Amino acid sequence: MEDYYYKRIPAVRVASFDVYAVGQSKHHIAALLEFDVTAAREKLKLLKASGEAVSFNAWLIKVISSSICEYPEVASFLYSERKLIVFRDINISVLVEKETDGVKVPIPMVIKKTNEKSVAEITHEINEAKNSQLSSKDVVINKKPDVLERLYYLMPGFIRRLAWKIILRSPKFAYHKMGNVVVTSPGMFGKLNGWFIHKSVHPVSFGIGSIIKKPVVIDNEILIREILHITILIDHDVIDGAPMARFLRDLTKNIESGTEL
Repeated sequence: MEDYYYKRIPAVRVASFDVYAVGQSKHHIAALLEFDVTAAREKLKLLKASGEAVSFNAWLIKVISSSICEYPEVASFLYSERKLIVFRDINISVLVEKETDGVKVPIPMVIKKTNEKSVAEITHEINEAKNSQLSSKDVVINKKPDVLERLYYLMPGFIRRLAWKIILRSPKFAYHKMGNVVVTSPGMFGKLNGWFIHKSVHPVSFGIGSIIKKPVVIDNEILIREILHITILIDHDVIDGAPMARFLRDLTKNIESGTEL
């Protein structure tokens, strides 16, 4: 018997390879940040105790959405060398781990109009996606793939990556297919004291890390607080450094105060 064996890669993983390859060409600035989520988690515990069906991830998606609404250019696409296209709604792509062909893989789903939905509604939508049946032919949760999407997985790599570049040059099409924000949560599957440096083709993306208890100085006192690590990629082609910094400042304030709870 051979001392190795082969394992088939699920088709849905192919898109991840292509996103990483195409994402290398984006002009993203990476911000590695720590957020004190102690107050927010206390509020969530109280809501859950009162019977509210809300999750931490759903709240984070909502607060990201409401923060972007104040700085919509953060989630805009480059339409031409002299023009941006800014969408009025925030459609957020999230990854939900599902089992297909006996292997657990992250499958994307797009939560539309997160700016109009409550934390409870977003929680319900994510839970429904997690509990839905998935076939090996499905590409996006809650959406049956069309013929072109199925054909995509049969194409050679260079053609698939060319297809991604064409999609990104058509912002309206890209927005409806994949949203204008992506949130991925690799750190939620284990306690790691650090950041994940991900890649993305979206204008803005959030890599959610783990929550770690750390000593923090507050009013000249050292307190133990719950600290969330997040890597944020922002496309420098669509927003300058000053408004980018103001967005991150307000996002920090909204997360640490438990806005939307």
